[in-house]
Amino acid sequence: MIYAENILICIAIPLLLSLLFLSGSVRKYMAAFLLGMVMCLLSAYINGFLALATGMGERDTAVFLSPLVEELMKLLPLMFFMVLTDVREKTLTMIAIAIGTGFATYENCCYILTSGADNLFYVFIRGFAVGIMHIVSILALSIWFTLAKRLKVFSLPAVSVGVAISMIFHALYNLLVSKAGASTVTGFILPPAMSILLYFLYRHFGNKETVA
Repeated sequence: MIYAENILICIAIPLLLSLLFLSGSVRKYMAAFLLGMVMCLLSAYINGFLALATGMGERDTAVFLSPLVEELMKLLPLMFFMVLTDVREKTLTMIAIAIGTGFATYENCCYILTSGADNLFYVFIRGFAVGIMHIVSILALSIWFTLAKRLKVFSLPAVSVGVAISMIFHALYNLLVSKAGASTVTGFILPPAMSILLYFLYRHFGNKETVA
């Protein structure tokens, strides 16, 4: 048994202290990273409550509930920065990456403390597949928001479509890795493959930056 709250406090205290000595985009990145970790803990609370309330098993929770909860929770800090601060497109992308990285880092820490770090293959998969998956889902969302703003179609329907895509990607990954065999290998390959695709999309669209 681990105490997730204690782990968060241990990691967050030095990061919070560092905010006093940072400024500009570096401070925004660190703040978004911290928010990503907090959203991960809150997501675990919500997932646990919904699993108990619905009676779903671990696999069904991972496929049907976790993607909805976790992508919505990652959306909240992203929308906070978009609505309440004047950020440029590249800054928005940086914030999205920080949120996803904070979420993935904290989740990986908790999983490793639960299952142990003696299996190098397991640790590698946690970082290479699951960790990247959380970054890719919110990075794709930020790119979608950027395109919607440029096309002047940024609205509730546009936000809903972007979040739905992130949820579907997340659920697809969880579904693929839930069963041993070829589907698991496909699931492990999916996040890094999508990250490469998003990299080229970002390089293409990032050259025409406007104020977001």
